[in-house]
Amino acid sequence: MCPLPLAVAAVAAPRAPLRLLNRGLAAAMSTAGPLKSVDYEVFGRVQGVCFRMYTEDEARKIGVVGWVKNTTKGTVTGQVQGPEDKVNSIIVSYHSESLLQRKSWLSKIGSPSSRIDRTNFSNEKTISKLEYSNFSIRY
Repeated sequence: MCPLPLAVAAVAAPRAPLRLLNRGLAAAMSTAGPLKSVDYEVFGRVQGVCFRMYTEDEARKIGVVGWVKNTTKGTVTGQVQGPEDKVNSIIVSYHSESLLQRKSWLSKIGSPSSRIDRTNFSNEKTISKLEYSNFSIRY
């Protein structure tokens, strides 16, 4: 978990730090500004190589919530939610024939034994509240 949002929340409301700490990361993030949600599916060698555990660890380091799971077709799918700036921090703009936005985490970087061929991102939207309290592996 990322302790920074909790520390910032506790400083912002010094009279109720225990209440804020008990509400957890999702509660601290929900007061941090606009929230964003994005779905993803990762193609390549992403099953049997600790990809889901790596994704869970990276999400917690960045400070986003959501989930990840293997699919029956050999891909990994999931959803990431969090403050817009944190979700956007995994977006890298680059020029090819046109200006495109791509996520570097999940599209280029995975567990050491994985190989990412491509990642599809969909349903990118602004949300009013987080649907998850942490980042988890689904089975």
